[in-house]
Amino acid sequence: MKITETVRYIGVDDKTIDLFESQYVVPNGISYNSYVILDDKVCVMDTVDSRFTAEWLANLETALEGRAPDYLVISHMEPDHAASIDSLCEKYPEMKLVGNEKTFKILGQFYETDFSEKLVSVGEGESLCLGNHTLTFFMAPMVHWPEVMVTYDSGDKILFSADGFGKFGALDTDEDWTCEARRYYFNIVGKYGAQVQALLKKAATLDISVICPLHGPVLTEDLGFYINKYDIWSSYRPEDHGVFVVSASIHGNTKKAAQLLCDMLRERGEKVAFCDITRDDMAEAVEDAFRYDRIVFCAASYDGGVFAPMADFLTHLKSKTYRSRKAFIVENGSWGPTAARTIKTELAAMKDITVCDTVVTIRSAVKPENVEELKALAEKIANS
Repeated sequence: MKITETVRYIGVDDKTIDLFESQYVVPNGISYNSYVILDDKVCVMDTVDSRFTAEWLANLETALEGRAPDYLVISHMEPDHAASIDSLCEKYPEMKLVGNEKTFKILGQFYETDFSEKLVSVGEGESLCLGNHTLTFFMAPMVHWPEVMVTYDSGDKILFSADGFGKFGALDTDEDWTCEARRYYFNIVGKYGAQVQALLKKAATLDISVICPLHGPVLTEDLGFYINKYDIWSSYRPEDHGVFVVSASIHGNTKKAAQLLCDMLRERGEKVAFCDITRDDMAEAVEDAFRYDRIVFCAASYDGGVFAPMADFLTHLKSKTYRSRKAFIVENGSWGPTAARTIKTELAAMKDITVCDTVVTIRSAVKPENVEELKALAEKIANS
């Protein structure tokens, strides 16, 4: 696939994977993106997962048309992008490896091969001239590994953005970019908002016409839309005015209360998303928690704390630096309700979370008085 007259896409789609990073459901697969720049010097931009090395090398050989690569730029050492480095070096032994000091430290941790004679170390703002294309390197530490760097090609105004601006889904998947890019961002990169903001400031100084990520489609139109999404996400601002109701119910009574509350909120004109955290995808729950400006935790008490699926969800939020939201609580407890207390303790460890003092407490099953309490809570949420 042509990106420009001298830049080719040589990546592969993975439709056999069950869980990306052994934790994220990817019903439409994932792409491992790689590119080659054909100039006076030939430069490959990253490799692919080892399960697709043969297919990727065939794609590269076709694009090269008999030439050999002079350089491999290593943007990110995670194995889904760097697991074919050894195979590429065996095929093209004269090729040099371009990275930074942290890149090469991690390279040595993955491989026993002695690459020392091949290494070209670059630092912040340094450049590599290929002929008509000049590559300039910008460090992007913790987006989302410490060695990550992005590359700007001034010849074709391309930003090779590493895992930035990536999404779940194979390239032949016809789906909305935002939903799967948001789920990808908050679950993989979301902890590192400050570092993404620093990278966006660097990108703002560049004249960019194309963004080439390591996952998902090449972005060529309305780049301001994608950059604005990343600015919102990485600054932890809510993307939508709405309410995310997340339920952790043991026998269904807490879920009934949560769904009643959802109906009441919709009656008041609120945009509402609902998740049964005991069964639904955790990654989507994390995505929606960040998407909306308000969240309602509806959970059963368990073992003197909160039901484990909700505890797990709170742990995920904390690890992804959840912040700057309004929170409300509905708890259930047959003899000693403890869910609300536990949830409040967990939220207190997160930054700028405003927790409503009003807690609806259900004793086993929803009673008429609980319905009235839920109505009052819905009114309070709608007015917040």
